[in-house]
Order: sequence, then structure tokens, then C-alpha cells
Amino acid sequence: MSAATRRLTTAQALVRFLSAQYTERDGVRRRLIAGTWGIFGHGNVAGVGQALVEYRDVMPYHQGRNEQAMVHAAVGHARQLNRLSAQAVTTSIGPGATNLVTGAALATINRLPVLLLPGDYFASRVADPLLQQLEHPVEADVSVNDTLRPVSRWFDRVTRPEALIASALNAMRVLADPAETGAVTLALPQDVQAEAYDWPEEFFADRVWSVRRPAPDPAELAAAAAAVRAARRPLIVAGGGVHHSEAEEALRALVEATGIPVASTQAGKGSLRHDHPADLGGIGHTGTAVSDELARTADLVIGVGTRYSDFTTASGTLFRHPDVRFLNLNITGFDAHKLAARTLVGDARTSLEQLAGALAGHRVQESYEAEYRAGKERWERVVETAFRADDDTAVPTQTQVLGALDAVVGDEDVVINAAGSLPGDLHKLWRARSPRQYHLEYGYSCMGYEIPAALGVQQAAPGTPVWALVGDGTYLMNPTEIVTAVQENLPVNLVLVQNHGYASIGGLSESVGAERYGTAYRHRAADGSFTGAPLPVDLAANAASLGMDVLRAKTVRELRGALAEARASGRPTCVYVETDPAATAPPAEAWWDVPVAEVSAREAAVEARTRYDAEVAGRRRHL
Repeated sequence: MSAATRRLTTAQALVRFLSAQYTERDGVRRRLIAGTWGIFGHGNVAGVGQALVEYRDVMPYHQGRNEQAMVHAAVGHARQLNRLSAQAVTTSIGPGATNLVTGAALATINRLPVLLLPGDYFASRVADPLLQQLEHPVEADVSVNDTLRPVSRWFDRVTRPEALIASALNAMRVLADPAETGAVTLALPQDVQAEAYDWPEEFFADRVWSVRRPAPDPAELAAAAAAVRAARRPLIVAGGGVHHSEAEEALRALVEATGIPVASTQAGKGSLRHDHPADLGGIGHTGTAVSDELARTADLVIGVGTRYSDFTTASGTLFRHPDVRFLNLNITGFDAHKLAARTLVGDARTSLEQLAGALAGHRVQESYEAEYRAGKERWERVVETAFRADDDTAVPTQTQVLGALDAVVGDEDVVINAAGSLPGDLHKLWRARSPRQYHLEYGYSCMGYEIPAALGVQQAAPGTPVWALVGDGTYLMNPTEIVTAVQENLPVNLVLVQNHGYASIGGLSESVGAERYGTAYRHRAADGSFTGAPLPVDLAANAASLGMDVLRAKTVRELRGALAEARASGRPTCVYVETDPAATAPPAEAWWDVPVAEVSAREAAVEARTRYDAEVAGRRRHL
């Protein structure tokens, strides 16, 4: 081997390369690949597995229990660090690889970076077919890993050692790109992983990937400022891009200078602190009354870093002003052009700062400020009512659980949720105290995300109190990473709400004429319905069996004490509470389109269709 090369296997070269990659933004440098999650099997144990042993001094390894959960943990880590650091996930071939698909979809939909390293078939085809290999009748180069193509931001199959050089560099480029990031997949044939090659030393040199802050086009900026100045009822919709860009202070400065109010998506909540006079809380189907009332009368909607999902737009029925127009500030042209908007393409922080400069001296009318501040005060009273428990010896409702948690957390705590009825209650009611406190994965709303994501957040921010909020349905999807929390001494707190079924979908089922069929966790009755007694399932005992400390709370008073004890603990702790099923959350303030059966012999479906036809008539195409 010459002085200019180093002889390593492909897997060894990849791990060594990954350990030398960094991002840099605003003068702050971070490891791009901070660690690797893995479950070993044939397809990666002798390649990437051996390489992780070889370089365990420079590449931390984390043992997972479920491949999908490992991706969720990596996503939680990346989100906590504003996408400036990511983690890798390695799996065997076959089911280990296909278990990555859900996590990859979640990462790409939410624009969060994660590197996936699934094993693959022999590139040489000397052993064919392999155990767990998919044999395609007309395409010999297809493997199960191709299921990752549509959910990856970038995909490559590394069929020769030297091909890794270009492939690895492209992978890092996408992971560090502020506009195009998401899941990146390098499918690794297992024979290529173990094959040696003389690698150029330059491949292993420290490499810094600059995370850009592109400025908006001057002409777009001038047009955007003119649109804001001409608006009488402007409304900012803050999305996740505000957090990814660390643009919270720039947004606050713009708002305080102009008086324009801010409503937030699930990903954008916390862009302003909850007690800021211009923060109106969530918007859309799960939004607050004040946000949705202003949205219906806004003549200019200023989207900042948002994808405008159907929950945000109330399936196209929310923005009702006859002359409403949109101004979208986004780092991607793809999102900026939505809703036929005037565009401002650029980094959120840079663009907000420049827009504030272009709007110097401009402010909305005092009557408009007074209107939305009064609406905010009315909504605060709604929140207080939902959180308040007049009898602390009673079984708590779900919103009272949130109220008890609200009283315990500090500004630094992180609250994680993704699915069920909790996202709606949290979006309406939670008082976000800091930019990273509210961690809702609602792009994919993946049941089973919360517990592993809490591990990733804890790794990214050691010492931070982290709360994973789950219902029983979500818990049963993916509790296995509790074992990893115990193994790695990650003191995450789990709030496990037992309501004996899929509460959110049960309510939706009732509203669309499906009569809550199949949504309760109960014994099946003789007529086939699920109306029997609750199942004799003890999820608290399950959490304890996996190694968590468990605190059972039967009353509001016990719940408050248990939450305080969990926060003070240095151990992974579960607070288990059965809730009163009474609905204490405010109802939805806007519609969401879930198509209802057009014909049915059942009265519930007929009535639901009548309501549906009335709502869908209000949909609008913004052109």
C-alpha cells in the first residue's frame, strides 16, 4: 500500500469516512453523523458490524430493538439539533431492511436527515438466491431495498468498493442540504461490504459541509414587502422551517415591529413563546378559535416554512376572505409556490430579517391588534377550563393530564407526541415555553414514534427532561425501545394514557358514520361488535417488565405527584394513568376532509354524508 492510500474493507472505509464529516452553520461545527444505530444479522454483521468494532473509538454505536424505531430515534435526534446533526441506521437484509420503510417515509415527509445502511444481496451473485432474497422474474438487480427508493431523498446501491467514494459524498451532500434533506439510503451488498480496496487518504480527511442560508431574490423581497404593506388583515402561519432555520428571534423581531399575529402548524408551534401577545396558537383543524377566526378573514396569509398540509388549510376551507392571497417564505420553491402564492425563496432567518428591514415603519392597524389580543385572552380562558381539575380526588380527563404536566415542566423540557387524540389537544392547548419544547411529529403522524424519538432527543440534549406522551394504542405499536433506554441509561419519561382503544379514530369513526366499529380494546360480543368488557391488559406491568420504573396514578392529585417524581428521577420512568373518557377538549374549530360513504343503508352514514356535503361545498381552490 502506498503512502497515499489505505487498505480497508468497504464497510471499514464507510464508517471511517462517516466519522470525519461535519456540518457548519453560523460558525458552529457539529458531527454530521453523530452515531450509528444497529441490529445485526446476515447482511451487515460481518461488514458494517465488524467495521463498527474496528472504529468504535470514533463512531458511537447504539443497540436497537426494532428497525423502524431506530429510524425514529435518529429522526428525534436530528430534529432536536435543527437538522445540523444526524445518525445512521444499519440493518441486515430482508425484513430488517424493509422495516426501515416507515421510518424513512417519516423522515423524508418531515424533511429530517437520517442515513440508512441496509444490507443487500451479493453483488457477485455467487450465492443466489440468498436467505431472505426477493427473486424478481424480470429484473435481476431488484432487491427488497428498492422499496426504500420512493421514501428516500437519495438512494444508491454500492455494487463496487470504489463506487462508495462518489456515493458517500452525495449522501452527505443531501443530508446537509437545508432544502433537500430527508432519508438517504446506501444499500450495501454484503460481499462488497467485506471486500478490501486501496482507498485514497483524502477520502478520510475531515470534511465540513456548509449549511447555507440563501438570501431571497431582491425583486421577490420588494414585491413581498409591497404585499404586506397593502394588506389590512395579514396573518403569519409559522411552520417547522422557522425552527430548522433557528429563525425564532427573527420572527419575533418582525412581529414586534409590525404587529402581525402568528398562528402555528404542528411543526411550527413554539416559534413564538405562548405568552407573546401576537402568538395565537395552533391553526387549522386542530387550531385555536382565535387563529381560525383570523384565518377566515385574513386578506394576506404569510406562510413561513410550512408545507400547508390539509390539517393546516382545513382541507381547503379555512381561508375564506374573497380576496385572500398568499405570500410563502420557504427555502424550497416546491413549497413556496403552493396555493398560487407570491414567493420569497430563501432561508427563513435571513429572509425574515430582510423582510423586517423592507417593512421598516410599517404596522398593522391598532384595531386589528386589539381584536386578536382580545381573542387570545378568550382562548386562554378556554385553556384554563380544560386544564383545571376542581376535584383532585377524581379520575383525570386527558386534558387534565396535560394541565398537570403543564404545571410540572420547565422551559427546557421537551414534550413528544405523534398520533391519537393527543395531537389535537396539544395543538389547541399546550403552552410552548421554548422553541424545542413542543415536538409533534405530524407530517406522518406515526404511531410508535414517541418512545424511540425521546431516546434520540435525550442523546442530542443530555440532561434535558424529555416526555413521551402516548395512548394505549400507540404504546402497543412500539414499546421495545424502553429496553434501549434502560440499557443506555437515558432517563426519558413516559406518560402512558390508558383509554382502552383508539380514541381518536373512534371519534372520527363516529363522525363519518362508521359507528366506532373496531376502535375499542374490548372483548368481541356475540353479534361481532366490540362492546364487551375492557381487555385484561396491564400496560404498566409491561413497561415495568421492560425495565422502567412505573408510577401508577389514579387521581388528579396522584398524577401531579407522579409527574413531579418522574421529572426528578434519573431513571427511565413511566407515569401510568387511566383517564375519564369524558370529552373535555374544545371541539374542532375547522373542518377536515375524510370522505364519507355516498350511499348506505345505515342511518349514521346517511346523516354523516349530509354533513359532509355541506362542508365540502366550502372548499376553495386558491388560484
